[in-house]
Amino acid sequence: MTPPTPAQLEAWRRELAGATPETILRWAAAAFPGRVAFASSLGAEDQALTALVAEHVRNQVQIFTLDTGRLFPEAYDLIARTEFKYRLRIRLAFPDAAEVEELVRQHGVNLFRESVELRKKCCEVRKLRPLRRMLAGLDAWICGLRKGQGATRGDVAAVEWDAANGLVKVNPLAGWSEGQLWAYIREHKVPYNPLHDQGFPSIGCACCTRAVQPGEEIRAGRWWWEQPEHKECGLHQRRR
Repeated sequence: MTPPTPAQLEAWRRELAGATPETILRWAAAAFPGRVAFASSLGAEDQALTALVAEHVRNQVQIFTLDTGRLFPEAYDLIARTEFKYRLRIRLAFPDAAEVEELVRQHGVNLFRESVELRKKCCEVRKLRPLRRMLAGLDAWICGLRKGQGATRGDVAAVEWDAANGLVKVNPLAGWSEGQLWAYIREHKVPYNPLHDQGFPSIGCACCTRAVQPGEEIRAGRWWWEQPEHKECGLHQRRR
């Protein structure tokens, strides 16, 4: 897709300023008909978005998630519960088996603990490459990013240009607080990962996620052996 001009991006942001997630979803479906998908991480935000997609743009936005091969067992149960409740299918994108085998052969099964570079290499093979396959041919993708999710996400906007993937990124929940998110989940009985009730506000691969302690930020349990500014896998690079 041709990048939007700064003026176009700013116009979209003005149009969506203060808009509800439902309105932003309908805008994305209308602005990029047949060429927009929702990438769900299966986290609380994305479960809320799944409920909203199912209600408002069910036949206009495909939902997919990345199965890295190292997810918590609870994640697979959640996929099944979500599909049953909303009568939809979540497409799973897997890494290339040969690439994973070669990665582990060269660096070991827990290479991500050795260095930031090797951790990012693991994320590249297990997450980024499958994501690129899923985004190929699209003009936009929908994500569950919020401003309150940690040091790397404080400038999230409802609509951004994703230079890394060459398409528009839409964040319908950008302005929601943690309280708003959970109020919606409880009111609408949205299925969510039970690990959230056990101190896991942000959930990724089982090997790279732990519960957080009281007072720690939301993403403190992700790659907890790294510095906060490194705690992204590359799916959401903060270049706009």
